[in-house]
Amino acid sequence: MKTRSLLVAALAATTLPLAAQQSAPFTVAETGRGYASLQGAVDAIGGGEGTVVFAPGTYNECAVQRAGRITYRASQPGKSALSGVACEGKGALVLGGDSATVIGLVFSDIAVPDRNGAGIRLESGELAVTQSWFRDSEQGILTAHDPDIRLRIDKSTFTRLGTCEGDGGCAHSIYTGEIGETAVTRSRFEAGTGGHYVKSRAARTIVEDSSFDDANGRGTNYMIDLPNGGNGRIVRNWFVQGRDKENWSAFIAVGAEQANYSSDGLVIADNDARLAPGLSRSPAFVADWTGDRLDIGNNELGAGLKPFERR
Repeated sequence: MKTRSLLVAALAATTLPLAAQQSAPFTVAETGRGYASLQGAVDAIGGGEGTVVFAPGTYNECAVQRAGRITYRASQPGKSALSGVACEGKGALVLGGDSATVIGLVFSDIAVPDRNGAGIRLESGELAVTQSWFRDSEQGILTAHDPDIRLRIDKSTFTRLGTCEGDGGCAHSIYTGEIGETAVTRSRFEAGTGGHYVKSRAARTIVEDSSFDDANGRGTNYMIDLPNGGNGRIVRNWFVQGRDKENWSAFIAVGAEQANYSSDGLVIADNDARLAPGLSRSPAFVADWTGDRLDIGNNELGAGLKPFERR
């Protein structure tokens, strides 16, 4: 997969000399030149290919990528944050180039007037995110509708995200439009503040080896929502549903809005799901509106959960 190769190449990038890292908050690795603003570093790469290295710190900045293939990498994972500022009323990073890779960054406290401010707004191309943390914002990652978009998220955390207070509808921890593929692996979702944890309108959705801890959630809905249907796999995940729900009727919803894609062969297996201690209710683990042939099996369900419900 192209996104995977982009990520491997970025992780293997040569470490900058210490002097270059200390001279400016943002450095283009390939030239060694430092920039006072993130947008300045992005514009320097332009339609080419390059890596912006972040020095440790919290930056009240945002940037728009309009072309090219750019990697955004923290020199020390988890020590560089984009906080409190959204470009174009959209997000901290607005990505409209050929591709982007994000490694080790923190995105926090992003809010906009229409209540869908995101850490990352993906408008075109491919995006690979790893070892990053999205927290205390209206939305973690939001994408446009484009079948050529591919999104891959690995080893990342989504904390205190989501709201249904905006005029345009709910915001979610991850919300992907009608794109080619949404893939989430080895990631954590926790303490949502509204909406769904993963809402994917993609033709293909993969969620593997991840955890959804809703015990401290507030006003949340589904753990995973595939409103347009679609194929893929939801496997080896861990789910806990909390008390404070706007909608507790299901953990995973398939085709609740309109089944644009067939869900035949969608695999939902080898997951562990249960209610938080002290709760007594009977949600469905999988609620399906499509009538397609879902491949459901080998899920370990706690007391009260119904394995499947046709709606």
